[in-house]
Formats: sequence, structure tokens, C-alpha cells
Amino acid sequence: MAQEPILEMHRIHKRFPGVVALKNVGIRLFPGEVHALMGQNGAGKSTLIKVLTGVEKPDGGDIRLAGKKIQPGSVLEAQDLGISTVYQEVNLCPNLSVAENIYIGRFPTRGPLIDWPLMQERARSALKALNLSVDVSLPLFSYPVAVQQMVAIARALSTEAQVLILDEPTSSLDEDEVGRLFEALRQLKSKGIAILFVTHFLDQTYAISDRITVLRNGEFEGEYMAADLPRLQLINKMVGREIDESAFGRQEGASNADSSGRRPFLATQRLGRAGAMQPIDLDVRCGEVLGLGGLLGSGRTETARMLFGIDPADTGSLSIEGVPVRVNTPHRAIQNGLAFCPEDRKTEGIVADLSIRENIILALQAKRGVFRFLSKKRQSAVAEDCIKQLGIKVADAESPISQLSGGNQQKAMLARWLATEPKMLILDEPTRGIDVAAKLEIMDLVKEQCRKGLAILFISSEMPEVLRVSDRIAVLRDRQKIGELAGNDADEQKVFRMIAGVDS
Repeated sequence: MAQEPILEMHRIHKRFPGVVALKNVGIRLFPGEVHALMGQNGAGKSTLIKVLTGVEKPDGGDIRLAGKKIQPGSVLEAQDLGISTVYQEVNLCPNLSVAENIYIGRFPTRGPLIDWPLMQERARSALKALNLSVDVSLPLFSYPVAVQQMVAIARALSTEAQVLILDEPTSSLDEDEVGRLFEALRQLKSKGIAILFVTHFLDQTYAISDRITVLRNGEFEGEYMAADLPRLQLINKMVGREIDESAFGRQEGASNADSSGRRPFLATQRLGRAGAMQPIDLDVRCGEVLGLGGLLGSGRTETARMLFGIDPADTGSLSIEGVPVRVNTPHRAIQNGLAFCPEDRKTEGIVADLSIRENIILALQAKRGVFRFLSKKRQSAVAEDCIKQLGIKVADAESPISQLSGGNQQKAMLARWLATEPKMLILDEPTRGIDVAAKLEIMDLVKEQCRKGLAILFISSEMPEVLRVSDRIAVLRDRQKIGELAGNDADEQKVFRMIAGVDS
């Protein structure tokens, strides 16, 4: 390995209105190494990449490439300097050929015309360097996502990149496709290219990375050689501690009752979706909170979306109250008694321009159908009842929901689904972006609904929250279930040791 880094970022600082996104963050990339950038949501990974590639201008610090200070003002400038990026979502043109995608904007010419034979020859050579042989004259959409990802990498390398940034490149790939990508990365390493690999997958991090930098809450936590950093230590460094855990101690009488005798409301057998979730066996019982424990990227949200029919499963089976059903749309999920509060409240939950009343009755109206319209009087009665039951702090149900605090918006989302009288409630990050007091109120509401017999699937990136409310915890890692823990027998270290693959 080279002793001198090809790229260094020193004391990078970036502030957005009301938020310090990066504070004195640094990273070093060495030729012929894969360097993993790790951290939870909000750690600053994306912002650091945007600064490096010229999307965002830093408020402080400097960047050096081969010892020379640089300050790219755009992605194109960064590319010209030898820094290329391949993003999580393949941002190519599917209607154009493979060769055109690799050389778009840089077509080889013969006089005033594009030299098509030369372009296709160069494209074949670029892909051959990645151990990929395909017909480069076919449109990109003819090939699976894995091949498209390789084409994106070939395009990035065709600019003579010294540094290659891969932002979640495996998020849509299956195991075989990940193996092919990693083989290509090893080829690039042997040619001296420095690779920055951004991922949330622990197995993949240790399979390909030489060095790891950990960010936490916008700050540099540390740089480590992958071989010297056990998985459990990496998890602990990523997670850290910011909130007083005593506030999230297990509730008195919560998660202590044996739920093994309760009947499952929902059960899956080898339910999976290619590129999203490995086949999973899961059962959620009436009057029980099943927590999903795992780091970001473990498959928590993917499982929730699959159960609710947003991203339908393509393998396995699902039963509701012992009867096999096919839940391939949210409408079918609702008709079968399921309800889902999504992770992103602002873009997938509330309709900001509508009133609180209108937001609350949306799901109920959808369940009833267009020909069974709820009168405004009935809508108001439903909304007022929900507001009272959930303690939503609002002067008038006709006020825009955007005027509510984050915690009250989240309660309104719960109200929306409880109004449909569901039998199972899927909660994906129900406490994200709200203060500690509101979090505790939300968790108390979850347990109250559970005591009424509701089956609840609870997802949170805050492990103390999962432990506080769950009767059982299904532990996920790298999009597969790796085990279960009883709520009264679980603690944070046990969950993290299971995630890390360390025997208790």
C-alpha cells in the first residue's frame, strides 16, 4: 500500500441554516485501497461527498489531491480533476445504448461526425476491464441493474479517474451481483485507484474494505484499518450516545408478558423481494409489539414496505389470521386490516396543504372507496374523536397540518390509520425528528394500542426505543433476519452482538 494519500480532506466544516452538517471532518484516501465511509443517518456522509465533488462549497477546511490544494466548484470540475462518482440510483439514460452512456458528452469523432465503431470498441474495452462482456450497441434498459451499475462505473473510469466514489452502489443488487461488483473493485484496486465506498452493509464493508472512516453526528469519530476494527466496536462507534437512556428505560409492565401463546395476526414464510429483502420468516401477534432491530440498511424499511404491498414480494407467502393472502398493493393491505405510518413524515405522510381533519380522514375515505363518501360532519366527528384520544395539541381541526409541531404531526398520522380500525399497525421511525417528551408520548400511545389487542410492527433507528416498547425483537442484518430476542431478555449489547455476529 502507498504511504502517501492521493486525496486528503482537512477540517471540513459545512453549515446549513440552523444545522451544522460537518464539523472539522477529515478523511484520507490511499491509492489501491477501498476506504469505507460509515455512519448512521445524519452522520454527514452525503454532505462530505457533496463537498468533495463540488456540489456544496465548504465553509472551512481544504481538500488536497496528490498534495495540491483543490476546490472543485461542480461535479464536472471534480471529474476533470480525476474525482468521479457513481451514485446509488443509476443516473444514466436508459433509452441510449451502453456505449452512448459511457461516452455521452465525450463522443469520439471523425471530422464533424461521431465515430460509432471507435466508440463501441472503446466501450467494450472499458467494460472488459471490469470483467464484463455485453453488447454495447443495445439500449441500457435491456440489462439488469447490476450491469447498469457497472456501466456507470465504466463511465466514471473512462474520465481517467484517480479517485472513484461509490455511494451505496449495492443497494439494488443481489448477492451474485454484489460479488461481480466486488471483483471489479479488486481489479481497480490493483491498478492503483483509490475507492471511497459508502455503505450501510457490515458484511460488505468487511468483505471489500481496507480502511474505515466513521462519522457521527457530523463529526469525525475516527479512521481505522478494517482488519483492526471488530464489528461490534464499529457498531458502537457509529451509534454513540446522545440521549439520556434513563428516559427510555423499559416501561413498567411492558414487554414482560409471555406472548408465545398469542395467535399470529400476520405470518410470512420465506417472503422476499429480489434486490430489496432476503426471504424472511416473521410473525406478528395480536396484542404484541414486534420490534425490528438493525442498523440502517439492514432491511427494516424494506420489510415494512413489502408487508404493506408498496414493494410487493416476489417470493414466499403471507398469511393473515391463518389464511394465505396476496398483498401486492397498499389497498389490499388496508382491506386486510393493515396500516402503515411511513418513515418520511413530510414527503410520504402528511399532505401539508390540507387541514388536520382532511389528513386524518384520508385513509378511512380510501378504505371506504369513492362511492361511500364521508360527509364533512362525519369527517369532523372522526377527526375530533382522534384528536381527543391521542392528545393532539391543536386549536382547530381545520388548521393546516403544517402548522403542527413534528410530534403532533406524527400523532395525526397515527390518528389517520387508527381511524380505519386496523388489526395491525406498521410504524416506521414514528419518533424521528421530534423531541424527547413527544417521543415518550408516541411510545406510550403505541403500548396503549397494543393493550387493546392491536398487532404492531415497530421500527426505529434508536435501539433504546425498540427495547422500551417491544415484546419481541427480530434482528436484521444486511437485508436478512438473523435471529430473535424476547423483549424481557434483550438489551442493547445483546442486539448489537447479534448484529455483529459475536456469540453472547
